[in-house]
Amino acid sequence: MRKILMAALACLAFSAHAQDYSNYPAHPIRFIIISSAGSGGDVLSRLLISKMAPILKGNMVPYNKPGAGGSIATDMVAKAAPDGYTIGIGGATTHVLLPASNPHLSYDPVKDFEPIGQVGTASILLLATKDFPANNLKELVALAKKSPETLQYASWGNASTGNFCGELLKLARGIKMTHIPYKSVAQIQNDMLGGFVKLGFVDMASGTPLVKSGRLKALASCTSPSPSLPEVPSYEKEGITFSGQHMGALRWALYAPAGTPKPIVAKLSAALKQTVEMPDVKAKLLAWGITPAFVGGDELQKSTIADIAAWKKVAKAANIVSSF
Repeated sequence: MRKILMAALACLAFSAHAQDYSNYPAHPIRFIIISSAGSGGDVLSRLLISKMAPILKGNMVPYNKPGAGGSIATDMVAKAAPDGYTIGIGGATTHVLLPASNPHLSYDPVKDFEPIGQVGTASILLLATKDFPANNLKELVALAKKSPETLQYASWGNASTGNFCGELLKLARGIKMTHIPYKSVAQIQNDMLGGFVKLGFVDMASGTPLVKSGRLKALASCTSPSPSLPEVPSYEKEGITFSGQHMGALRWALYAPAGTPKPIVAKLSAALKQTVEMPDVKAKLLAWGITPAFVGGDELQKSTIADIAAWKKVAKAANIVSSF
């Protein structure tokens, strides 16, 4: 009789627990954004918030926490209560490149998170000034081999995505280029337009208008093709790998803290999938150089583990060290 009573109580507890999940979200969800207001990550985050909140029948509140390559915001998500009321945006930099270049990172990119899902893949654009003597990667490689001590490229800091793209190109093609770290993409663009630096890596959303207006030219996209500039050859098309290993696409994704109940993660994941598949959202993502491609949490986790291993080899070979 006692066993029957205990089983009944357990069923009641389970039912109450399930009922709690069915009421989720009961109060606003804090959405942690890794970059400042007006940035590409911020604009993307606010689009997702505007679409996901009605699907969830709740409120989502944006919270910008820029700095340290996105690691401050990501660490905040990792250390938040795993109750579904704190989630964050991240991806290639926060969950692959920083872990690949910093063994002392304050969070574990796999163990500390429940991946909600991938939003899409995005590329980094290699730009050149109009008077730069190379018009494509083949010509750039030839130029670098002819004048190995003169070429410089800019990125928005050590261990940034642009820095990794630059070093991958050097390793894959056996060339030399000196890295010039900037504090922001905006500074790179200003100096390129002023002719102070001839080569630079920028995000696709920032670089596409400059290419389409003819103010700068695009030599390549790292690592995958971009929907906003499909004519620009990608690293993938040019066969640029390291040690023959596929590097994995650069991505945007959403994450919750590890331990967040599976029913809540599933609900968030379904809302994200529905959002990414909306025609107007797809159109905006494509315009920003993001290829819409929802991927569920389990598959995203597997890709993250493989990508960290691949990019860690690049970091080691190029001596890319992040202090974040």
